[in-house]
Amino acid sequence: MVAVRARLAYLAAAVVLASGAGASKADSVVLPSGLETHLQEMLWDRPGGGLVYRFRFVAPELSTDEADFDLVRADLEHLCNEFALPKLSNVGPMPGQIIISMADRASEFGVYDPDITQVFEAYRIEDGTCIWEVF
Repeated sequence: MVAVRARLAYLAAAVVLASGAGASKADSVVLPSGLETHLQEMLWDRPGGGLVYRFRFVAPELSTDEADFDLVRADLEHLCNEFALPKLSNVGPMPGQIIISMADRASEFGVYDPDITQVFEAYRIEDGTCIWEVF
């Protein structure tokens, strides 16, 4: 029963955040690379490893064809440290992991679309800092 309630709470939060209620102009970020992005949604769940927060961003100018991996990785780390971590104090318990994703357009979570360019990385929180975890 607890698992069912947790799943329902997760789904309700996903619907609220996906509807735009969780995003605002304050959620727009200019990244170190110069790319501009905004928060599409924030999701959370408890897979086998514990609580995970997912911050999903949209950056229409994202292109992995031209992007340097180090720049993209620096942008994702910036989003984790400068955007996600400050938000955590407003949302509840600290997660075991934060996943930051960025795509060139909005998409439904968990639905594969070969026309969307997307990058993502996972981080653990250590001493108030995002530490990159290799998938």
